[in-house]
This record gives sequence, structure tokens and C-alpha cells, in this order.
Amino acid sequence: MARRQVVQYDGQAGGHRNPIPTCVTLGDLILPSVIGGQGSDDPRKAIEQAFTNMQRIIEGAGGTLDGIGKITFYLKNFEHREIVNEFWLKMFPDENNRPARHVMAADLDGDTVIQMDVIASK
Repeated sequence: MARRQVVQYDGQAGGHRNPIPTCVTLGDLILPSVIGGQGSDDPRKAIEQAFTNMQRIIEGAGGTLDGIGKITFYLKNFEHREIVNEFWLKMFPDENNRPARHVMAADLDGDTVIQMDVIASK
């Protein structure tokens, strides 16, 4: 039976404000905690940072972008979906090789612009 393992990797972002790991694996599954774009209240920069953080976390857990099965995006302002689409197309340019996704408006804390929930495998 697969056992959960907390992921530690080089260049890991600072800890979470809650007592949770950045990411765990369960067998070949990669299950990050929610991913944000901390560091900027500028929506474009925050969303770009969230995509960068996602890639670092997935690769830090031994996966690749091709192993991402689904991403759920939570946006404080749903109009920022166009910015998400811009970085989505940059990260996943092949229309025949993209993860499933869902984008929804959410009541996010403080100046948080975006959060992402990702399911991936190695």
C-alpha cells in the first residue's frame, strides 16, 4: 500500500501559515496543498508567480508538467481569468496536451488574487 510522504526539495518556497506541508506524494500521485502567487498584489504578477510556484512544486516532487491531470483555479476577481488564460497557453501551448481545468470565483483572504489546486502524477 502506498504511503503518504511529505515532499522536500531544493528551492522550496517558505512555509505555509497553517501547519500543512507544501506537497505530499502518495505512490505516484503528487498532491500539493493550495498554491498561490504570494509576493504581489498586482494580479498579473501574482498569477504568473502562481504558475511558477506550481511548476517548481510539481518538479520538486519528481513530476513534470505532462503529469498534471487537473488544475482548479480560484480567483478573487473572475475577470482575471483572461490573465490565467495567457499564462495557461504559455505553459500548455499544445491544445492536445493540456490538463483538465476549472476556474471559479472565490472569497480569498486579504490581498490573495489566486489559488490553485493541482492533481498530478509522476
